[in-house]
Amino acid sequence: MGSSPPRTAPPTASRDRVDVFIVGAGPVGLTLANLLGAHGVSVLVAEERAALIDYPRGVGLDDESLRTFQSIGLIDRVQRHTIPNQILRFVNGKGRVLAEIAPSGTDYGWPKRNGFVQPLVDAELLAGLARYPSVEVAWRTPVETFDDTGDGVIVRIRSGEDSGEGSVREVRARYLVGCDGGRSLTRRLLGTSFEGTTSSTRWLVVDIENDPLGSPNSYVGADPERPFASISIAHGIRRFEFMMMPDEADDEAEKPEFLHRLLAPYVPDPAQVQVIRHRVYTHHSRLAGTFHKGRVLLAGDAAHLMPVWQGQGYNSGIRDAANLGWKLAAVVRGLCGEELLPTYDQERRDHARAMIDLSTTVGRIISIRDRRLAWARDRVASAASAFPSLKRYVVEMRFKPMPRYQSGAIVPPSGAGSPVGRLFIQPKVRTSDGVMLLDDALGGWFAVLCWNNDPTAILDHDALELWRRLGARLVAVVPEAQLGDGAFPPEVLVVGDPGPLKAWFDAHRESVVFLRPDRCVAAASIAQQSSATSRRLMKALALNPSAAIPEEVGENDR
Repeated sequence: MGSSPPRTAPPTASRDRVDVFIVGAGPVGLTLANLLGAHGVSVLVAEERAALIDYPRGVGLDDESLRTFQSIGLIDRVQRHTIPNQILRFVNGKGRVLAEIAPSGTDYGWPKRNGFVQPLVDAELLAGLARYPSVEVAWRTPVETFDDTGDGVIVRIRSGEDSGEGSVREVRARYLVGCDGGRSLTRRLLGTSFEGTTSSTRWLVVDIENDPLGSPNSYVGADPERPFASISIAHGIRRFEFMMMPDEADDEAEKPEFLHRLLAPYVPDPAQVQVIRHRVYTHHSRLAGTFHKGRVLLAGDAAHLMPVWQGQGYNSGIRDAANLGWKLAAVVRGLCGEELLPTYDQERRDHARAMIDLSTTVGRIISIRDRRLAWARDRVASAASAFPSLKRYVVEMRFKPMPRYQSGAIVPPSGAGSPVGRLFIQPKVRTSDGVMLLDDALGGWFAVLCWNNDPTAILDHDALELWRRLGARLVAVVPEAQLGDGAFPPEVLVVGDPGPLKAWFDAHRESVVFLRPDRCVAAASIAQQSSATSRRLMKALALNPSAAIPEEVGENDR
């Protein structure tokens, strides 16, 4: 059975009609375009700039984002620009370590903290779109306005914009997604709020090549004299960030002697550093009033902004794309009704708010300039490190809010221990094709996983037809030693488990899990209740009862 919805022919070269119009060719827009392109959805990405942004931005990728890049087939390219298992140390003004974040384990298949060079990773996301004839990126193409007509969105764009020149034309899309950043025109035209705060402090961010320190690790300096950050990223690049003082104008950052003075406490010869790029930033903590209205949606910085201190601005945007991509694909392909789309806002809002709150709180703690308060903070941090459980809580990054949905495109969890609404683990498994990560075995669409059972035997006829109509992959998980015994029908993928999946099922009452394309557990049950659970889930997904059963899509076509 296939694991992707059916494809359609690409639109005409003029792109006057597309399924999805994406505003902004940043990481969120490009990731979303890759997700949609893999399912044959016609996409036009309109970007007002002439090329990708090249000034300093994100430097931290988490395991969830890497899992998404795995799902779009670009993980090998992206990893070339990362430093895995990056340790982050928080130090005080005297260089004493207050806390260390060094999470281990690969629950989702990838390291939990990774330094990266954003312009290079964004370039890989852009290059990945060349695989999909249904996707086009239009540079120097600003959006002027759009109208949601109820049955589509008419977008007016200025093509070939250069020094005010260019012709205005209209593109009709079924849906429009604003991935156009914190100053989002899409959000403003949508008429929604962007509530929150803007910090009164500014930060100078500097990227330096030929790392003058060379250490693989990173530091955040909670120094009341001048808070700073020193971060190692890939390809011999080091990122420095310095708080700007109230009496220091932004244009001071253009003076080499000013930068040399800031670097002097940390670099032996600051006059010899090779600056790649620099920029002055202000930190924002904001959340849009809605992520979805009619046929228009917001994602990434257009929907939420947060300070940099937990490195979650970039990652939160990738989570948006992962959550929204499969839903748009399912609706565009006619597999699910439009009622599925409001679950994007329903699921993403609370988690985005939690990340904003965490990042804002950490920023306030780091940025303390009152020496008495800084001394008290340092004493509390030192005392906390004396408690092993509390230290593990910080080191292993357990404070990071993980996505967990209580409602949306799921069958609501029945209790606190339910796996529903959480990301499923991704260990290495064995199939007839060899050893691979679980997601690679499952493919890019829905999956029904049964521990030690044949899904075609425990699901009744109607439930099986529902999953076949949706194009789901039916999976039997067995101990690795049982792989290849021929006990399952051809449509069932048999996965040999070396141990981690059994441990997961040991920890849960449920023996059947229903996975969404973003690898969230959409529903779970014991085997005997799997058919009834399937029908409840199909209602939550707004499955179109008249949808044609998708054709199987080959591995090379995903």
